[in-house]
Amino acid sequence: MRVLIIEDEIRLARNIAKMLDRESSWAVDISTEGEDGRHMAMTNPYDLIILDLGLPKISGLEILQYLRRNNMTVPVLILTARDAADDIIQGLETGSDDYMVKPFDMRQLVARCKALVRRSYGRAAPVINIANVSIDTTKHQVTVCGKPVRLPAMEYRLLEYLAMRAGEVVSKADIVDHLYDFGSDKFSNVVEVYINALRTKLGSGSQAELIHTFRNQGYLLGELPT
Repeated sequence: MRVLIIEDEIRLARNIAKMLDRESSWAVDISTEGEDGRHMAMTNPYDLIILDLGLPKISGLEILQYLRRNNMTVPVLILTARDAADDIIQGLETGSDDYMVKPFDMRQLVARCKALVRRSYGRAAPVINIANVSIDTTKHQVTVCGKPVRLPAMEYRLLEYLAMRAGEVVSKADIVDHLYDFGSDKFSNVVEVYINALRTKLGSGSQAELIHTFRNQGYLLGELPT
């Protein structure tokens, strides 16, 4: 999953990014300025935007209005130092999906972010079960036939993204866009390496066919459509 944080308090933005990387293994981009943040939001396929209302030049509310006018459906969680009911109501009525008032508990922020992303993919429950594989997106744990499987961060990130879109053919370009932030070296051939590693770690026999390759199209996690 890939997240954009638009927050002019750089220390806070970095702390949120570090927490999301550690607790969720998500790719995170940061923008500290409204115009730049709006441009990033419009030109990259984010799974979630964390948006501060009190930005200089262009307010967070203006950014949110712009995104919704342009039919951007990405979930948006508003951060605000304002605790007035009118500000919160205005944000929600403009199109935000959730809000948090500063100062806030980082663990609660992460939990809300995970819930928003799950719902955006139609996954209300935190645990995704596909055949004998179980992915607990809250605890960041994977089991095969009830036995825990340890995955490096990037392999887990790939598996979670494919699981959110289980039953769909996901292109390699789409995977790259959702696995890496701007600071990463993006090599599409690395996706094949991660796919092969996941196939091995998810087991043998029937489990070896859990991830299907569609030539020149992408990958599908789960049963093939009939």
